[in-house]
This record gives sequence, C-alpha cells and structure tokens, in this order.
Amino acid sequence: MVKPRLSWLYNLCVLLALFSEFSLGRKHGKSIMKSAIYHSPEFIMQPGSVVNRFYFNIDFPRNHIGIKSFNAEVVNEAGEAVPLHNTYLHHWVVARYYLRVGNQDDKLNQSHSVYVRNSGVCQNLGQYFGLGSETRRTITHVPDPYAIEVGNPAEIPEGYEERWMLNVHAIDTRNVVDKLGCTECRCSLYNVTIDEYGRPIRPDYEGGLYCCYDRAQCRVKKGLEHSPRRLYLRYTVNWFDWDKSLLPVRIYIFDVTDSWTISEDSTGVKHQCKVEYEVEPCKPSVVSNDKCVDSKRLSFHMPQGGYLIYGVAHQHSGGVGSALYRKDGRVVCASMPIYGNGKVAGNEAGYIVGMSTCYPKPGSLMIHDGEALVLESNYSSFQKHTGVMGLFYIMVADQLPQRISHLDSLISKVEGAQLPVSGGIVLLLGIVVVAVLAVGIRKRNQIEDGYQPVSMSGHI
Repeated sequence: MVKPRLSWLYNLCVLLALFSEFSLGRKHGKSIMKSAIYHSPEFIMQPGSVVNRFYFNIDFPRNHIGIKSFNAEVVNEAGEAVPLHNTYLHHWVVARYYLRVGNQDDKLNQSHSVYVRNSGVCQNLGQYFGLGSETRRTITHVPDPYAIEVGNPAEIPEGYEERWMLNVHAIDTRNVVDKLGCTECRCSLYNVTIDEYGRPIRPDYEGGLYCCYDRAQCRVKKGLEHSPRRLYLRYTVNWFDWDKSLLPVRIYIFDVTDSWTISEDSTGVKHQCKVEYEVEPCKPSVVSNDKCVDSKRLSFHMPQGGYLIYGVAHQHSGGVGSALYRKDGRVVCASMPIYGNGKVAGNEAGYIVGMSTCYPKPGSLMIHDGEALVLESNYSSFQKHTGVMGLFYIMVADQLPQRISHLDSLISKVEGAQLPVSGGIVLLLGIVVVAVLAVGIRKRNQIEDGYQPVSMSGHI
C-alpha cells in the first residue's frame, strides 16, 4: 500500500502553525494577516432543483495581496451550515479576470475582459480555487512564507481592473427518488435529452454535467412537500498585504481525463480535458474490495517545474484515493477522501466531506521542468458511477525560504509573542506532543515505492 509521502512531524507542525497564525495574529514583515467573510447572492432551491450560477464581480479583497486560504460552505438565511444530504454541493469555483474600467457588461469571453488563468494545464480549468462536497474538511492553507499573489499593479493591463467570478453548482436532494443518482447527474432522473444550449445529448451519455445544468429538475417522490429554501455560499478569505517577505506560488490543475497531444506546428502541447468520466461496475465474479476498483491513469509532462508546496485531489462519491507519481513510481503526493459517518454538516454519512492534503517539507520535493509524471485516480466499482472527476491541484514555487526548522519557528513564536496564558500553554503543550511523537515517528518504515493503488475502501 502506498502511503502519502509526508512527514507526520511536519504535518503536526503545520497544524500548530495554523493555530498560532489565528490565535497570535500572524505577521509578515509589517503586514498582519487579514480575514473577511463574504456571501454569494442568494439562490433559491426546492426539492430536486439544480442551481449552476455564475456570479461576477463578487466581494473579494482588493489591492496587491497574498492569499493564504479560501474556505467555503453552503448556509441558510440564519447562517447555519446546510448538510449535504439536503443540498449537495457539486462544486464551487472562483476565477480571476480583468475588466476594462467603466464597462458595465461584466462577463467573461468578451472583448473588454481578460480571463486570468492559473498556470495550467487545462483550458477549461483555469480557476484559482475550487472544491466540492469535501469543502468543509479540506485544508486550503498556503504554508509560510508562501502565498498566492494577486492584484499586482504591474501585471494588470492599463485601463483594466481586477475582478473575481464565483460559480456555484448545487443540487437539492430533499425528497428525491435517488440521492446518489441525482448527485451523479443521471440523465434518466433529470428526464433530459438535450443540454442547456439545446444540443442533443449523445445516447451513450448516462450522466454528468450535461444533464444537471442550471434550473434542471431531478425526480422527486410523490406526496411529500418541502418549502423552498434561500441559500448562500459563505466564503472566508485570509490574506496579507503583499511584501517582500512573501514568496509566490504557481497553481496547476491536472485532469485524469486529459487526452493531450503535441500541437500540429510542434509549438507546444494541446490539452483536451473532459473533466468528468464514468466508472463501470466490476464483473459479478469480482467481489474483493482490493480488486473491485476502477483505476484510471494519465501520463503527462510538467510544463514548468518547481518545489512542491501543496497538493490535493478532487473526487466524487465512490472515490477511494488519488496520487501523483514520478515516472519511476515514487509518490509525489497522495490525497485520500474522508467519508462522513453522521448526520451533521461536515460529517454526512456516505459523502466525501474532506480530502487529505500534502505539505512536503520546503525544498524536499522538486518537480523538474518537463518531468514525466503520472496521475492516478481510483474509484470503487461495486456499482456504476457517472459524472465522476479525477482532478489534482498543486502549488509549486521557484524560491525556497530561509532554512529554519518549523519546530524552532513555533518555539520562537512562543518566546517572542505576548501570549495569553491559556494560548501559551496550549501551544507549548502542542510542541511537547510533537517532540514526543517525533521519537516514535523516526522508527517508521520508509515509504513504499511502485504503482500499487493508494489505500482503498468500498465507499459508494
């Protein structure tokens, strides 16, 4: 079994660093970390309904900043978290663009706007941030001293201003005949044969984004009534004003469905990312958990390398893990789903409520320019799944910070900060725990190599 190539000690330090950032008022140079909570425009949902809305010029921090994290969840009018078994969050996506100053037609793909994509590689996956049902329990923190640089005046074309777009895709599954089928966008449950643009859906397409577009309706049970609900996507942004103490990262999103080719004029690579795919059920003769798994792989070349800073996968229900490998089989980053086992928001049984993340030690993992990598996405195939995804989001950096151990950094925060007594005790206890665990961790075996699938369990 391949384990994520992570240092347990480092991850514990990351968690303690997160605590200290928020409790002590984290600083970079003369800048103090800022935080703001925003809400999308309201969207009204009733049983079986679908929203797939695009909101332009959303509330967002302005000026030249370094983003440290972006977190989001669906809430009701009272600000209460809405569980996935009521409203399934298929995905939310945040994209960046420039708009000509004074122009009122605030849309992308127009002559007066410029879509500011991430560093690659898919033309249709240019967002800076985006998650799905896993949003509440997936860590999005960018480790120090790194940040996502935006709002740099030197990069914004003259006569334009920077803006942000939010896409929210949600499905109300109250009183539907088949919750999984509705969330997997099975075309038969939506009773559609054409897509949202009026184009015929091919006969062999059983489910996915083409069938659960905005204002589509999934089949509901008869006899039960539920009132419409006014919902919002609440999102929290943490950032610093940009200064020289911050180091920028580049964002890449890879898609296991990418059928890339060399362009005809040999000037580069042409990517064709389909975003979604189907998982066929395993044969009745295959009943073992370890064998009833659909494993999809993509080999590709890293356009521009750097030091890996962060990594996380995106999967749907049925996902059992995803990983990036080097060509020789060594793990670059493995990301595993966290399934809920309760009823409250953030722990809904049967749903992916989080994805594990990779935080390599700074400088420990370099991806070279043009290096051959393999992306693997695994799903349970005990039953058919439609519209699943196998995306992998990473951040890489060109520069390394000054070499200082994260444990020493935490200790220096305690020594140099004016802590409340309780905060100091908690942080010091955390450091002691990390030190004790480090002794045991040193005895652990080295990470296994090879293309063995990442750890699996038969979730549906």
